[in-house]
Amino acid sequence: MRFLVLASDYDGTLAHDGRIDPATYAAIERCRASGRKVILVTGRELDDLQRVCQRIDLFDLVVAENGALLYFPATREERALAPAPPSEFCEALRARGVPVSCGRVIVATWVPHEKTVLETIHQFGLELQVIFNKGAVMVLPSGVNKASGLEFALADLGLSRHEVVGVGDGENDHAFLGHCELSVAVADAVPSLADAADVVTRGAAGAGVVELVEALLDDDARRLTPRRP
Repeated sequence: MRFLVLASDYDGTLAHDGRIDPATYAAIERCRASGRKVILVTGRELDDLQRVCQRIDLFDLVVAENGALLYFPATREERALAPAPPSEFCEALRARGVPVSCGRVIVATWVPHEKTVLETIHQFGLELQVIFNKGAVMVLPSGVNKASGLEFALADLGLSRHEVVGVGDGENDHAFLGHCELSVAVADAVPSLADAADVVTRGAAGAGVVELVEALLDDDARRLTPRRP
């Protein structure tokens, strides 16, 4: 096999309105049965992901919090990949009226609070970055993104990024899709991601993932000809 790993985003890719359809779950099972690994790469916090994803055990590894946290479903082990911001940072945002969710590492809120977030980062003198995904605003340590998290996951599995097909739909998927040997955008991906991807599926969201899995199982995705060298 040329491709040993399928790495997929969650919301808008595997899942629609937070839920994965039975047909998409079945495709993940077939992919793993072929001997391939399946890695979930998501911006969601782990507790939230476990609440909405009914079969998290189907994944070999989960990269959560937009690259800041590794989770091993088989053992339920968690591994933070970066230090969390000081608790005072979250408290200061709340004091300024920003609705925030603080994960193991990530601090998340929504547009239009990004200006207040940037001002508070400057106030505390922190080396943090802001990443956007549709309406979401994610605050993470500098250099942490889905690509860096995927690299940690691959190192744990003893595999290379050249053995990975990645699929996504949003702005925050640019980094990790660019890290994969073959990058795939589902049909309803944001235009900038669709333009940058090697392949765009005919199906949207989960249907696009099923289409990709079928191509992997059929001929190791050789029929998916990249649009550029």
